Amino acid sequence: MNKEEQKARLQGSLLLFTQVFYKLRTGQEFRISKPMSREPHVITICKALTKTRRGETNRLLINIPPRYSKTELCIHYIAWCLAKYPNANFLYVSYSHTLAKRQTNIVRQIINMPEFKELFDARIDPSTSAKDNFDTIQGGSVYAAGAGGTITGRGAGIRNIEEFGGAIVLDDMHKPNEVTSDVMRDTIGDWYLNTLISRLNNPKRTPIVFICQRLHEDDLAARLLLGMDGHDWDRVVLKALGDNGQSLDPDMHSLEQLKQMQATMPYEFSAQYQQNPQPAGGGVFKPEWFQLYDQDPEIFATFITADTAETAKTYNDATVFSFWGVYKIKMDGIETNILGLHWLDCHECRVEPKDLKDEFMSFYRRCMGYPVKPQFAAIEKKSTGTTLVSTLKDMPGLSIQELSRGKDAITGGVLSKTDRFLRAQPFIARKQVSFNAFAPHVDDCIDHMRKITMNDTHRHDDIADTCADAIQLALIDKVVSMGYASESEPATDVVKKLTSANARRRNIRAKSRYGSRY
Repeated sequence: MNKEEQKARLQGSLLLFTQVFYKLRTGQEFRISKPMSREPHVITICKALTKTRRGETNRLLINIPPRYSKTELCIHYIAWCLAKYPNANFLYVSYSHTLAKRQTNIVRQIINMPEFKELFDARIDPSTSAKDNFDTIQGGSVYAAGAGGTITGRGAGIRNIEEFGGAIVLDDMHKPNEVTSDVMRDTIGDWYLNTLISRLNNPKRTPIVFICQRLHEDDLAARLLLGMDGHDWDRVVLKALGDNGQSLDPDMHSLEQLKQMQATMPYEFSAQYQQNPQPAGGGVFKPEWFQLYDQDPEIFATFITADTAETAKTYNDATVFSFWGVYKIKMDGIETNILGLHWLDCHECRVEPKDLKDEFMSFYRRCMGYPVKPQFAAIEKKSTGTTLVSTLKDMPGLSIQELSRGKDAITGGVLSKTDRFLRAQPFIARKQVSFNAFAPHVDDCIDHMRKITMNDTHRHDDIADTCADAIQLALIDKVVSMGYASESEPATDVVKKLTSANARRRNIRAKSRYGSRY
């Protein structure tokens, strides 16, 4: 095959172009999935993107699960277009300018490859060396931007032409840990309308390609589909678990893995993997997810979580203290390394800040009566919580851990209350949170937890806050040690003997109670 034939084939096929230059750049094959009963998703995406270059689609929305090659296809789409139209102008936008800059730098790398230069005319202007933007000597450009940021002196497309002149490419517009915030979603929506659209040099001819995972029922994709910008969007929906019951990409996620994700992380699965966010008012925690035991498991450590209120008024959230036991879950009588949280006790009260210490000490003395003594008490760092910590920190034998709920300890991102509940959801869905079926607080705690919603329509969440904190500490951060296990074993055996006589009665009562109510 001669040079002109190679050039024509690559210019005519985005999929072939991606396969060739991905292999040349990375040394690896560009993987194409092999699903049953449908074409591979990368082929579906390539067909849709090709229509935008041909002028057949002016607004394209592609919803696809995370890590299904969407960013690679966006990168190669821009390079592929420049291979045929080196004067085209592109804006590449992501929720983070850093991410967008990383992708446009890869576009630059592709255009600078000797194999690309051998076949195509596009050349990068040597005077533009920044990673986040560059020009071609033919008058084209690629510019990276973060959603919500400034776009100075740049645009997409070419004025007053009928042929393809570039595009705006949107690659995920929301940070997952910010999308539950109404303010953050409104900020992105306003920025799209007031800043981004004004950067279309040729609004009638320049397409906007938006490829993303769905994150929220009111995210930017949802607003555009409802006509926010006055356009009808062509939509490609790629569900990880297809309507035919088959996996979109069996090598990425098997059918068994998808069903497990559906059961253990239902909101995330519905939104990100099925492109269908659940209604905001849907319950985050299902009552049947909580494990009910006839007797306490073999607990090796305990601790307290506290959520303090600002006032004693009944219409506000209450102050809540929860007592937790940590144990290793058994399967078929065999101990595993999977940790479980046993909700040993819970106390809810509405008192003035001056009375918080007395309420806490009363609960603490109750917890000290348990065979395994609490290692620490974790209290949120807020006004009344900080005051409580200051009054307790000098008490001998009591370790206080201050909690900060506002930021992710790893990423530094802002964590909303909903974010924290969604982090806790998979652990509860996997039945890693349990109760003694006969404990007096079971009904109130489960009833409270089932009322927690995605859009904060529930009235109170104080009990749920102590649960989310406990899961973060024991199951995510794993800060609870096993140091007290050997000391408590004899006492634990006594507790087991004392409770075993009531096992059958508790089991019957629990089944009756939850089978009818929930």
